[in-house]
Amino acid sequence: MGAGDLSAALWQERRHLELLLFRLETQRLHVEAGNLEWLGFTASDVERAVDRLRFEALARSVESAAVAAEWGLPAQATLIELISAAPAGPWPEVLHDHLNALGSLLRQLSDAARANEGTLRTLRLPAAPAHGPGPADTAGLLDQLTTAGNVERALAVTRRTAQPLLAQFLGGDRD
Repeated sequence: MGAGDLSAALWQERRHLELLLFRLETQRLHVEAGNLEWLGFTASDVERAVDRLRFEALARSVESAAVAAEWGLPAQATLIELISAAPAGPWPEVLHDHLNALGSLLRQLSDAARANEGTLRTLRLPAAPAHGPGPADTAGLLDQLTTAGNVERALAVTRRTAQPLLAQFLGGDRD
């Protein structure tokens, strides 16, 4: 374990943040195009990306704690603290590049999640028949309920895309 392993873990996390960003943008584009039949699939894609990021965050935490111990810092050191304690050589610059890239990805992710939530909230779903469903209306009502459920699921998954532990590791609020 060492700074090289930490850098590799940060690259992996960056890759998975990019994938999550891609999945969110794909979902929004499908919704904006009216392709609501794909909403269940896109919500699953976003959910898988969020779940994978939890694993990547754990891997990063393990590598970061090892580097922090090696460099005389507490295990919960932020990336800014690691950069400050890094020995002379390439590591301060490499870690600073990760800091900037991860901060940028977090901002993009926040913007994308906000855009998705706004797009999903403004959807106009067809109303159910006022007289109650007749035999001919049952299939249409089922489709409406399925779409409404998929919209709610997509909203719930979108709200889970925030990465507060990563933001904390980066050193809190950065612009």
